[in-house]
Amino acid sequence: MSYDRTTLLAAAQNRGDQHYKEMGQRLGVSRATAWRLWTGRTAPSAVTAAAVEREYGVPARQLLAPAAA
Repeated sequence: MSYDRTTLLAAAQNRGDQHYKEMGQRLGVSRATAWRLWTGRTAPSAVTAAAVEREYGVPARQLLAPAAA
């Protein structure tokens, strides 16, 4: 699976979250996890993906795409 952070960033910014700290608070994740998501260093876990869908309306299938063969 590959993670494209642009979808998450666009959804966060549409809700007014302009910084990873704001996104982290909204999602209920640590600042470190929020930073890794914001910068694309890591993909969201299942729990975090569920929070993204709940808070931003972005389903996991839009955040994670199958890796190219």
